[in-house]
Amino acid sequence: MSTTLAALRRQLAGPGLKPVYLIAGAEPLLVIEAADALRARAKELGYLEREVLDVEAGFDWNRLGDAARSMSLFASRRLIDLRLPSGRPGKDGAAALVDYCAAPPPDTVLLVTANDWSRKHEGAWTAAVERAGVLVAVWPLKREELPDWIGARAASRGLRLSIDAIALLADRVEGNLLAAAQEIDKLALLHAGQAVDADTLEASVADDARYDVFRLADAAIAGDAARALHIVAGLRAEGEELVPLLGWLLTQLRILLRLASAPNVDAALRSERIWPQAREGVFRRALKNSDRSHWERCLEQAGRIDRIVKGRDELQPIYAALGKLPDLTAWREANGWRELERLVAAIAGTRRAAFLLERA
Repeated sequence: MSTTLAALRRQLAGPGLKPVYLIAGAEPLLVIEAADALRARAKELGYLEREVLDVEAGFDWNRLGDAARSMSLFASRRLIDLRLPSGRPGKDGAAALVDYCAAPPPDTVLLVTANDWSRKHEGAWTAAVERAGVLVAVWPLKREELPDWIGARAASRGLRLSIDAIALLADRVEGNLLAAAQEIDKLALLHAGQAVDADTLEASVADDARYDVFRLADAAIAGDAARALHIVAGLRAEGEELVPLLGWLLTQLRILLRLASAPNVDAALRSERIWPQAREGVFRRALKNSDRSHWERCLEQAGRIDRIVKGRDELQPIYAALGKLPDLTAWREANGWRELERLVAAIAGTRRAAFLLERA
């Protein structure tokens, strides 16, 4: 059957589990938490042995059949945890999943998770999953759904947010559920069991400069140029300094360059130990529309911004040759922010926005 996250939670409260589950969607936080809930319930029901299969380039799909046929060594019930990041098993994978679903082994649950999903992913293998078990397609929340999600999550953490506080947080995170979850967890630590109004929330968010820097990087890498540029404008209006912002962006760009250069992206992602795990989906989407040369140019642009802000750009020798060095502080700051906007738009647009990094 095909179901929703809410229906899945109700099912997990029941007496047993289906033989097969597919949890897939482009909202990493919701996918991860739903899969974690299923794993926890399976453990409660005695599925104490767990085998993890990471589908990477060149993955041998015979391993799924071998796992289905193997006997449990330590427990009478097993969970096979199949991680399919792209949501596309390919011809061999689709056939292997169809065969598995046609005759699921007893006392075994197969959990398939995917971090990318659309109607185009569906096929004979997803139909087989629906016949044998449950398919949960996780779609991004609509803007009007976000306040209810924030309120429910806050309540689950023992936090009481006023209506104005919920509206303010929904506006600040702009659809980024991971950012909202992080802020709620922080508020729960600071104000557990208390009522939090908009003024309290505003003060809490304003005191955490890193929160906005992280949001900026994630929005740009996720390809949301409008939101990323909106965050840049907000940071500039609040008087943030450029150099600390560049530090975090440089770190993320270097990771992207290493990933784009790696022969096996899945193995490289594990090596980078990106935290939290939900951010892996953000990096995967960026890599789909980019290549090594693009991230090299982004790094060059970041270096140029650093030179502008620190007064080491190409104008320095020109004024030195003239024998005068006017106060260029205001000019450098304005130019630095302008170049940061170009960099952020290029990161968000990847190869489609390569012209933004061309020197005038």
